Amino acid sequence: MNQQLLDHLQEFLTPRRKMLFDRVIPMRTRHITVAVEDVYQLHNTSAVIRSCESFGIQDVHVIEEVNSKRIDREIAMGAQKWVDVHRHTSTKNCIHNLREQGYKIAATTPHKKAQTLQDFSVNQKTAIFFGRETEGLSDLVLDEADDFIYIPMVGFTESLNISVSAAITLQHLMDDLRKSKINWRLSPTAQFELKLEWTRKMIKDIEHIEARYLNTLENK
Repeated sequence: MNQQLLDHLQEFLTPRRKMLFDRVIPMRTRHITVAVEDVYQLHNTSAVIRSCESFGIQDVHVIEEVNSKRIDREIAMGAQKWVDVHRHTSTKNCIHNLREQGYKIAATTPHKKAQTLQDFSVNQKTAIFFGRETEGLSDLVLDEADDFIYIPMVGFTESLNISVSAAITLQHLMDDLRKSKINWRLSPTAQFELKLEWTRKMIKDIEHIEARYLNTLENK
């Protein structure tokens, strides 16, 4: 039934849109996910979401324990349409939920035990945490983290903007992941569900179209 529904709905898409879905979805992953903790500047959270979409990260976790933000559509440039954004009201709950899904926690920080980005292994499912612009990550994240990552720098500047740091980190880790033998892609079922979800988003009056189609099937 679902396959028939998808086939029907895709008749409403342009050939180019269907081709893009077929190209992009197999490159999506949940092996790596990203969490941003109480980022002050709205455009930074939005830019991180855009980077996640660009590099194939399907899930983004936004912690809003102190700062409640909406997604800046202009900065994200539509990326929020293609990425699953999960909102959390506390860091503790976010970490708990991620651990239940089998993720280890990696904190981005110049911590004394931190590994360079180049030395960090993507063998295990990992949630990369990025912190606030000035204070960085909370003590809770640092205490709970399984690993620490930093980007080596040789200039006078000691830290990068969170959106720049996220882009560099994700580009490097996703490149490593795709070169590995790890089964990082979404399952066939998850890929199908994502294609159906994205197809629905592209169609105006989708509820009416789906109801009419399902009614037609029932009357056959």
